[in-house]
This record gives sequence, C-alpha cells and structure tokens, in this order.
Amino acid sequence: MLEGQALAVFRGERLVFRDLDFGLDAGGALLLTGPNGAGKSTLLRLIAGLLAPAAGRLLWRGEDALADPARHAGRIAYLGHQDAIKPGLSTAENLAFAAAIGRGSVDEALAALDLTPLAALPARLLSAGQRRRLALARLLLAPGPVWLLDEPTLGLDTASVARLGALLARHRARGGMVIAATHLPLPLPGAGALTLSPPAASIAPQ
Repeated sequence: MLEGQALAVFRGERLVFRDLDFGLDAGGALLLTGPNGAGKSTLLRLIAGLLAPAAGRLLWRGEDALADPARHAGRIAYLGHQDAIKPGLSTAENLAFAAAIGRGSVDEALAALDLTPLAALPARLLSAGQRRRLALARLLLAPGPVWLLDEPTLGLDTASVARLGALLARHRARGGMVIAATHLPLPLPGAGALTLSPPAASIAPQ
C-alpha cells in the first residue's frame, strides 16, 4: 500500500540519504534504525508530507502519495520528538480537538494509556513520561492508517511500553501500518527493518 522508490533528500546542501526503497502492506510495521544523523527522522517527515524528496517517489496504492497533500495528510498520524501538548489545557482537553476531527472517544484514549486519573490535571503538571503517554493517546483518535513514530518510548517506563505494544498490535490488527524510528527495541513483532547509514559527503545539485 505504501511504497518508497529511490528516495533522496538533501537538507541544505547536505545529502541525508539517497536510493532508499521500502514497502509496507496493511497490518505491516517497519523499524528505522541507524546512528544519529542517518536520516530516520527526515524519512518520517518525508512520509508525513512535511518534506519533498529531491528524487524518487512516495506511492500510495501505486499512485503518487504527495500529489494531493491534504488527502495524504488524512492517512497519517505523526508523533515526533516533541509531544505537542498545550500546557495550559488539562490532560483530557488536550485530546478533545483530536477527538473532534478524528475517531474514538477521549475517555477511551485516556484509559488505554492509564491517564484517566490525570484527566483534569493541567498538562503542565505532568511528568515527562505522562506527557509522552498523552501524546500516544492522541494516536488513538487519529483516523489515518499510517502511524509514524519517532522514538515513541522516550520517557516511558516498562508498564507504559507494554501498553504501547498493545496499542500497536490493535492498530495493525485493524489493517493499520506503523513506521517507527528507534534506538531501542520496540514491541512490534514481525516488523521489518530498514537500517540507514550516513552517506558520504555530497553537495546538492545546482
């Protein structure tokens, strides 16, 4: 369903990666591994439609996925390094907007990440791990089938990682897809792996 063909990206004049290929079917998962600076986060941003490739194609069901940016955005749920939480809103209020434009209920999302006791607490009072769980809860309200996760276990304890594993398994069982950049093992049984390496120094074409 989702396929990358000979993808290349430059950031400024630096080549991040080139000739990168991958494919993912419904229910599939792909782990992006490699050292810092290899392009894992950049690839996630490209798939999310936030960056344009310098070369190659991103395909959805055989068609150019980026030809209609708004339509492609509806396929994607993206979790970056930042949790993107409004500190002045409560835990539940932070999920309300996602629920209004997506699917599912705030109460279900809170329960799935063990956040129900914190529902009324201002987000500024949450710990780093609790904020990460809140960001993960937002995924459950997103309608898109493709979850893009950048180091999703940052700040999570063992019990929270187990909850994340259950969410990922449920999403895949429903035909969803997961692409995750990570330095640590993730609960994604049967996932494929794509290891990125920093390319030799290269200058963007003029």
